[in-house]
Amino acid sequence: MNELAVHPHIYATGANRGLVAFLEQVWLREHALGDGTLYIVSAFANYNGGVRFFSVFKDHVEMGGKIIAIFAGSANQRVTSRQVVREMLGCGADVYVVNRKRLMHVKSYGSATSTGDMLVVTSGNFTGPGMAQNVEMAVLLDQPSTREMGFTWQGLVENLLAQRWTILRPTLSEVSAPAWRLLYDEEASTVVLDETNEVTMILRLGHADTVRVNAAPGTSESKGTQYFWLSKDCYDFFPPLTVTNRRGLKRTYSCQVEVRFVELGRQSKVRVTFEADNNLDFRLGTGPLRGTGLARPGDIAAISRIRESGYELRIYAKDDAIGRRLDAYAVRIIGHQGKRYGYLSNDDFETMAGVRLGDGTPRA
Repeated sequence: MNELAVHPHIYATGANRGLVAFLEQVWLREHALGDGTLYIVSAFANYNGGVRFFSVFKDHVEMGGKIIAIFAGSANQRVTSRQVVREMLGCGADVYVVNRKRLMHVKSYGSATSTGDMLVVTSGNFTGPGMAQNVEMAVLLDQPSTREMGFTWQGLVENLLAQRWTILRPTLSEVSAPAWRLLYDEEASTVVLDETNEVTMILRLGHADTVRVNAAPGTSESKGTQYFWLSKDCYDFFPPLTVTNRRGLKRTYSCQVEVRFVELGRQSKVRVTFEADNNLDFRLGTGPLRGTGLARPGDIAAISRIRESGYELRIYAKDDAIGRRLDAYAVRIIGHQGKRYGYLSNDDFETMAGVRLGDGTPRA
């Protein structure tokens, strides 16, 4: 069935609420791994844009399938990253880079299988913001529809690659080749946080977030890793999750960030983890809070991103005046235990909470 959605959680004509859900349908729910070819055509691309699907891509290729990805590139602009191209090649994809972005601004995804072609046409790039918090529209066209209109992925890709553009094919064996010079480094020390990502996540905490915070040392409740469980839609809230791990059959992707725990007066490096083969949620390590009694179920955690890899975390009691005001921004549900989350700009958070991010002083 054809569907349309505007995310994040704005409007949908069917069960799928956004681009990621469409891609899960096309590449997972209505697709047998190893059958046919998966396609990605996107002007911009970064690592977290694909982190939900890298494990799917690897399994698909290992089972005999193919992947074709076409990205734009530019030597002077942050268009497509080395990290996402390296990962796609590691998955076994055929990757093409078109120089430059103004020549190739298409965003479309889909599959060509033994039963037909599926197509997602969207404004969303293959990036963390494109998959998560940017306001993007996407339309899913099913196999009967693409068949009726005469669309084929083979025809589209053949015509794209036949244009008289500069199209390069990077390989892992030649990382100094010209194709790689069109790609930017997401992990460079010079990367500056885009102002659109200067936001604060408002998280209503649940029992699983706080049980170890309140547990006495040495008790069974205190055992295990202390995390805050976050939304499944955090692809653009964290740096590239390029540290991979596979325990048994479960793949995870993670990175390290620096968090200032304001109530503790302490700054710590902690881990952010995305469980790609399990429950698909993001977890923020909050070990310094263990045993402090600083947070209880229903309290509000305000997590402010102030640098590319730098955050500040504040806890507000649920009956605190500021906590009640912030709770109104936690409008999206996580699971079925009363957990909710939302975002507001750092400027708005500073005004509402009466703080100044970055130096800890009260806002005048």
